[in-house]
Amino acid sequence: MTEEEVRDWLVRHCHVSRETQEKLDAFVEAVIAENGRQNLISVATIPHIWSRHIVDSAQLLRLRPESHSALPWLDLGTGAGFPGMVIAILADFPVILVESRRKRFEFLERQVDALGLDNVTVHGGRLETLATREVGVISARAFAPLPKLFGLAHRFSTEKTRWLLPKGRSAREELESVRSSWQGVFHVEPSLTDAEAAIIVATGVSPRKNAR
Repeated sequence: MTEEEVRDWLVRHCHVSRETQEKLDAFVEAVIAENGRQNLISVATIPHIWSRHIVDSAQLLRLRPESHSALPWLDLGTGAGFPGMVIAILADFPVILVESRRKRFEFLERQVDALGLDNVTVHGGRLETLATREVGVISARAFAPLPKLFGLAHRFSTEKTRWLLPKGRSAREELESVRSSWQGVFHVEPSLTDAEAAIIVATGVSPRKNAR
């Protein structure tokens, strides 16, 4: 997608206002600037940051149930801010960002303050130290392999919580690898930004009894 196509997609699918567009622009500039101090994203993706990172994150919003409007979105291993910061900029519901690496956590906190995002909480620490609470969505772009991710995060999940997990070409194989130990309703959505990538969508995730 060209930058013009990206901006058109955001306006059509995310109803981006001028103010929101300005926040996205400022965040993109901050990520690129910070990338010179710490390795937030691959240098090779910088020329394509709008498609590879912004729209790649924003597309998850279309998979969020409308009935979850009052519940927070929990983003694991937020890193440079993808997808969690992009979701927080585009939406007005509460978003919790989890990032254990100090420099990245501090970068996220600075951006939350600079952009005036009062719907965001940044948890600077491991997920294990975050108090359990019910959430509407759990997302994770590159947090951990699926078995470990489910093991660490399912305490935040209810029968209605939706998991939105962007994966590469191994999405279906990863999903098959957990079916013997985890149950739920699973399917795979194609990514809008990468023909070889996919998004694992799950609800009702829980450990199977007597799992091997």
